[in-house]
Order: sequence, then C-alpha cells, then structure tokens
Amino acid sequence: MVGKVDHIGIAVKNLDETLKFYEDILGMKCVDKEVVEEQKVKVAFLPIGDTEVELLESTEEDGPIAKFIEKKGEGIQHIAYKVDDIEKSIEELKAKGIKMIDEKPRYGAGGAKIAFLHPKSTFGVLIELCQRD
Repeated sequence: MVGKVDHIGIAVKNLDETLKFYEDILGMKCVDKEVVEEQKVKVAFLPIGDTEVELLESTEEDGPIAKFIEKKGEGIQHIAYKVDDIEKSIEELKAKGIKMIDEKPRYGAGGAKIAFLHPKSTFGVLIELCQRD
C-alpha cells in the first residue's frame, strides 16, 4: 500500500531560526516555503535524497502544531508515506480496523492530498498518507 517515505514532519516554534540550523549547520537547502491556512501552519521544505524534511510552524495559538508543541515540545510530529491512490488506501485501512483522523483526503502542503491515521491505531505514531499527482 505505501511506497517510500514522502517526508518527515517536524514541529518547530520558529521556522526561520530552525532553518538556520538545517541550512547553516547541516548543509541542507530550503527549496520552498508555504502557508497552509486551513491547517494553521507555515511550512518549509528541505529535500534530502528522495524524501524531504518538512518543518512546521503554527500560525495560530490553537493550531495543531502549537498544541503538539505545548504537549510534547518541538520535534518529530509525523511521518508521511507516499501512496498512489489515497481514497483507496483510506478505505483499505478502515476495512482493516484502523481508526482514521481523516475519513476523506484534505489539502496538504505542496499541493498534496493527505489523510492522517489516528495514533491510537498506529502504536503512538502520527502517520500521514500523501498522494502527489
């Protein structure tokens, strides 16, 4: 069902400060930034190999990333796996008893269709399905 790791989402308090570390210290390069209003997040993309690191800063105090940081601190927030057909993947997972946060795909950063699996069904890991056309 899943292909490769599409990206690893990392929750950060300050996107610009964090980018300095990834670019100046690790030598990675930010190729794009985007604000996703409906998810209350500002995102930076840093490709590495055939995947990327996705840095996520909340744009609102009540956004999901802000809530994550409040509970757990900065760090890895989710792992996204590439799928070819997100609707089919959601239905297959539901048929296998997996609880979904998203019963239908929604818009994600970079124009992707995304859906999250509930961590209670995935041993505590927030997993994102990601389809890029």
